[in-house]
Amino acid sequence: MNDQSSSNTVVSCRGLFKTFTEGPAEVNVLTDVSLEIKKGEQVAIIGSSGSGKSTLLQLLGGLDTPTAGDIEVANSNMAQLNETQRGILRNQKLGFVYQFHHLLPEFSALENVAMPLLIRGLKVKEAAKKASAMLDRVGLAHRVQHKPSELSGGERQRAALARALVTDPECVLADEPTGNLDSKTAEHVYELMSEINRELNTSFIVVTHDLNFAEKMDRILHLNDGRIN
Repeated sequence: MNDQSSSNTVVSCRGLFKTFTEGPAEVNVLTDVSLEIKKGEQVAIIGSSGSGKSTLLQLLGGLDTPTAGDIEVANSNMAQLNETQRGILRNQKLGFVYQFHHLLPEFSALENVAMPLLIRGLKVKEAAKKASAMLDRVGLAHRVQHKPSELSGGERQRAALARALVTDPECVLADEPTGNLDSKTAEHVYELMSEINRELNTSFIVVTHDLNFAEKMDRILHLNDGRIN
């Protein structure tokens, strides 16, 4: 890989294996997976339930460690970082969106979105300003003080997207981000992602069962029995 190609690669893995031990048995979830995600690229990962999609996303995001293989995020090799360093890299370079929004129920939308910035060390006032601007960006300016229980499903997912984007990540990893949404709301979430992709050149890696959603991405990766086909 030449330097120009490397600098344009946001997330990559080579020879990735993941094995879980269940009693006396070993279960191979991922087998020799290699991929590269370029800056600004939108990639869908599809496959049947149990094919390893969510496991792959967790490994790429540094939320779990592989049995073998290398993962690089923004030219940093995950294996060469300790847990604290991986946490800093995740906070600075990656955003995460899940099927279940994982917003903290006791905090407002504004506080939830500001949280990654506070973890980064920003002052409360500055973090709130950035969070408010991002909530406005996803159409929730009128809901900043509402708690998750007071938001609709679509609003919660838009707040989760705002939280993922507020740190200006190079790549957002999304696990079934529209899985709990009706088709109209899912389309709106996709349109938001596309706007952010065009305006900020943010990469998206999206695990999805929704083929209509997947077909709108730049590229589709098929994961079958732990292998990319």
